Amino acid sequence: MEMFINGAWTASVTGATQPVTDPRSGAQFDTVPQGNAQDADLAIRSAAAAFELWRKTPMADRVRLQKKLAQAMRDAGQTIGTALHRELGRPLPACLQEVNRAADLLDIYAEEGLRLHAAMTSGGPGEKTVVTRDPVGVVVAITPFNYPLNLLMFKLGAALVAGCTVVAKPSADTPTSTLLLAELFHKAGLPKGVFNVVTGAGRAIGEALVNHPVPRKIAFTGGTTAGKAIAAAAVQTMKRVTLELGGQSAAIVCADADIDKAAEAIARHGFANSGQFCYRVNRIYVERPVYEAFLEKLLARVRQFTLAPAGGEGDLGPLVNEKIYANSAVQVDDARAKGARILCGGQRQTGPGFDGGFYYQPTLVADASHEMLVLTEETFGPVLGICPVDDPWQGLKFANDNRYGLAGFVFTRDLARGLTLCEGMEAGSVWLNDIQRSSHYEPFGGVKESGLGREKGRYGVESYLEYKTMYLSYEVPR
Repeated sequence: MEMFINGAWTASVTGATQPVTDPRSGAQFDTVPQGNAQDADLAIRSAAAAFELWRKTPMADRVRLQKKLAQAMRDAGQTIGTALHRELGRPLPACLQEVNRAADLLDIYAEEGLRLHAAMTSGGPGEKTVVTRDPVGVVVAITPFNYPLNLLMFKLGAALVAGCTVVAKPSADTPTSTLLLAELFHKAGLPKGVFNVVTGAGRAIGEALVNHPVPRKIAFTGGTTAGKAIAAAAVQTMKRVTLELGGQSAAIVCADADIDKAAEAIARHGFANSGQFCYRVNRIYVERPVYEAFLEKLLARVRQFTLAPAGGEGDLGPLVNEKIYANSAVQVDDARAKGARILCGGQRQTGPGFDGGFYYQPTLVADASHEMLVLTEETFGPVLGICPVDDPWQGLKFANDNRYGLAGFVFTRDLARGLTLCEGMEAGSVWLNDIQRSSHYEPFGGVKESGLGREKGRYGVESYLEYKTMYLSYEVPR
């Protein structure tokens, strides 16, 4: 495949390419361009030219087209979902679900666009003040591998309805689904240059996009180290940034909790997408009176998960590459060496259908402590660390004693205790007594080193708008 710039498939200026591989087998199935600064400039100039017309498109027309794009995604769901399945390795039903959720977010952002309005106040006879919100301009959207379509829509859906144009750079591991989406949207009526996709691995093209003088906003989802570098670079040209970064999210299970429900919710959430998402449960603090009982319930649930081999079916796919795999392997080995109990898993899955991919068994690390990486660093894999605590307040102290603050989870039958713990969690989102998907209507983002800004709902759209104040004077007829 090639890059998609100004409504057309485009090779890199140098002609260089990089492989795209199936993480289930390790086999190459496609190539994409290895873009550089010249390719980034071409895409940005295209987006800048398109912005002059797109920003003037009436909101009703942008909304109408965005809803058409959402339906086009659903109609092409099988094609796009299959591409995602191949590049990510996640079981196909979950990939199809991602396509539909991403389309839903396009619709929701479109509806929020219709609610935008200007404000007018009177300063006295012959004086009015009008406050409008204008699109920020060209946006650079940099997305990770784990939910490439949904996380792209966090940014693209809000930017488009706000009147911005976009240059997207998907992960080098999962570029094909984003490229297919760009072509689909163009065929559905999105004007050329409004949505461009460049590809490339390494820092070169990313730095070219971030440092380019034309874009006015960078929207990034990814690791905290990269996010800090983007923020530092963006300030040189005073670009706005939205950064959704790492997480090491904690769950607190109180002695009075429904431990069956807690175990089910934590297992379902903690191992979704093989643990490869930022706001998953990573560590669990359990009051001692129910600690062993909870471990038993959680272990029984986790043992039900199956791994999907290449060409086969199952609940969990492989990890996307060797680097991501290493996070789990290193953290489990570290915990084992420091005295933790490995209740299940703890090693690579091998055998027919597994040897070609980076499959790590679903793993529970009991008796974890804060000397272990599993309780202090993001895992991004199918591993949960569990630690006993004397009371929920000790659990809250441990939960907050971390540089991340993306999500938190509390389980207790005492509503007053639960609300107090939720309010005490230093996190952007907190769940009480169950774990649902984050709502497309509500703000999503983190505190501390988990990021800056919020996405989704009206909050997401507002982050792509600038306020403008106009002071009007006129002669009052007598």
